[in-house]
Amino acid sequence: MSDQMSDRQTRILLTGASGFVGRRLGDALLEQGHDLVAMTRRPYEYDGPGRPVHGDVTDPGSLAAPLEGVDVAFYLVHSLDAADFEERDAAAARVFGEAAAAAGVRQIIYLGGLGEDDGELSAHLRSRREVEGLLGEAGVPVTVLRAAIVVGHGGISWEITRQLVKNLPAMVVPRWVTTRTQPISVDDVVRYLVGVVDEPRALGQVFEVGGPEQMTYLEMLQIAAEVNAGHPLPIIRVPVLSPRLSSYWLALVTDVDVATGRHLIDSMGTEVIVTDERIREIVPGDPVPYAEAVRRALEERRASLT
Repeated sequence: MSDQMSDRQTRILLTGASGFVGRRLGDALLEQGHDLVAMTRRPYEYDGPGRPVHGDVTDPGSLAAPLEGVDVAFYLVHSLDAADFEERDAAAARVFGEAAAAAGVRQIIYLGGLGEDDGELSAHLRSRREVEGLLGEAGVPVTVLRAAIVVGHGGISWEITRQLVKNLPAMVVPRWVTTRTQPISVDDVVRYLVGVVDEPRALGQVFEVGGPEQMTYLEMLQIAAEVNAGHPLPIIRVPVLSPRLSSYWLALVTDVDVATGRHLIDSMGTEVIVTDERIREIVPGDPVPYAEAVRRALEERRASLT
């Protein structure tokens, strides 16, 4: 924490507080002693960490109250399930950045997606990249953490993996399963997010975060199957399976809707690996191996069902 804030708690606004990452992050921020405000469209229904306050990133007039007195704001909002998610996310990011600047917020922290800036990004990753810039357009320094698949109970990308290896005796997969990625445990994502709060070296910086292994989606599926069932999953690769067909296939064998599945699958043709490990200079510690992250996710799910 900076010297100027040493005499009081850092007031933090957490958007997406009831989400997969947000609810874990909220608990971690409270453990660190921060003054946490949870922005939600339905504060009367909110039962998570922090003080709930009404706010909606699509409604500029609703943002002044939750941002009042805030030092650091986490922006964990996206509209992946909407057909026009790129336009929605761009508009919301611009509105939130302007409101944060007007309120005197000194840092916005955003969880984005990995992928080379000069590469062929999918619409999903391209939108995440656009949001990074729009959040800071009004002048508030933005700290960006870019991640690939986040492994943890309740995460949509992980749920696709879990349900595929659980529901299918064998799997027919397209060419994108050979794309390299670098999955990361949700515990490590939260650790990194907490670690950059009010950190001068993180202001206006983009960091890449990932687990210790680079692997293909095929290897991810095989390891998840072995951890879950104790044996590998037979996998048959086919030369052609378009994103559209893949999304329909996902909707048949998982509870992920077609639109979300299509957007996620589009991103799976892009290599998403860490090429810059500067984050570990600011937030030291060894990230959790993928197999361990899978075990933790499965254990948390079992515990939630008892």
